[in-house]
Amino acid sequence: MKWMRTGILAVGLIFTASCSPLQPVKNDVIRTYALQAHFQNVSAAPSGTPVLLVTRSRAHPGFESSRMAYVRKSHELEYFSRNQWVDTPEKMLAPLLVQALEASGAFSAVSLASGGITAQLRLDSEIVRLQQEFTSAPSQVRFTLRAQLIDVAGRRILATREFDITENAASDDPYGGVVAANRAVHRALSEAAGFFAAQARDFKP
Repeated sequence: MKWMRTGILAVGLIFTASCSPLQPVKNDVIRTYALQAHFQNVSAAPSGTPVLLVTRSRAHPGFESSRMAYVRKSHELEYFSRNQWVDTPEKMLAPLLVQALEASGAFSAVSLASGGITAQLRLDSEIVRLQQEFTSAPSQVRFTLRAQLIDVAGRRILATREFDITENAASDDPYGGVVAANRAVHRALSEAAGFFAAQARDFKP
């Protein structure tokens, strides 16, 4: 009977351990995050300033989906399995770019290209990279945006520039990367708006 009591005790310990709240619980919840930014209006646009169309951004290969990219070594992209963007970065970026350019006060109107309005200028952009880099401590988010301003009627490129921003993450996890990504996007779009606003002020149709 002693061996039976020992066996029952062993089974009971195994069962208790398997039900312990200290055991890791499998969590398959997918967490989604957004790119968001707020821009302070500089001034109202004076009369006679051009209308600007903003086309939807394109994304380089590897950054065109809602997957959140990270890097642990050069040239190799990986993706978080349970963390993702609520939409593709290029779809989230376009309205933010419109807001940033509106706030610059250099355009009489700024609209997404799907709005069907007539404009003198057009801004095309592409996301070169948006990734969290674990190649140093703390990890960093790198966001690179390339954009060009086009004279619609003249069919000529007025200006092209690449905005490359790096922001440290407060924590080495996806959420820390999201917060850093939002800061990087805000900085890049603020710089882009300032640069292209200056170009627009010198524009003569």
